[in-house]
Amino acid sequence: MDEHNVLGGLLESCSTAPRAGWFRDGCCRTDEQDFGRHVVCAVMTEEFLRFTRSRGNDLSTPAPEHGFPGLKAGDRWCLCVDRWRQALAAGVAPPVVLAATHSKALEVVSLDDLEAHSIDLTA
Repeated sequence: MDEHNVLGGLLESCSTAPRAGWFRDGCCRTDEQDFGRHVVCAVMTEEFLRFTRSRGNDLSTPAPEHGFPGLKAGDRWCLCVDRWRQALAAGVAPPVVLAATHSKALEVVSLDDLEAHSIDLTA
């Protein structure tokens, strides 16, 4: 089954370095086991990394025992849609890659909000 992005096209890869996604296959795909819904392809910023660390999810510190390299500003990562929504409300939402953001994100956030933070729209 093909999976779609928020624009209605086929879901594109978010990142393979570091390897992102619930399945660690580079795509922001999800399934019923992914309670966090890691479906928003976001470009990390220092501001967002500080924000998420303050909320108990440190994405900056490597955790080699889990194969996690730690993220830095500029890295792409499949974020939990609820964390992106929290960051949006706090004014620190990281930019998103719409073509690599799963359509399931639209169950939680609006396309307008995602587009307002998009790095892949030109207009």
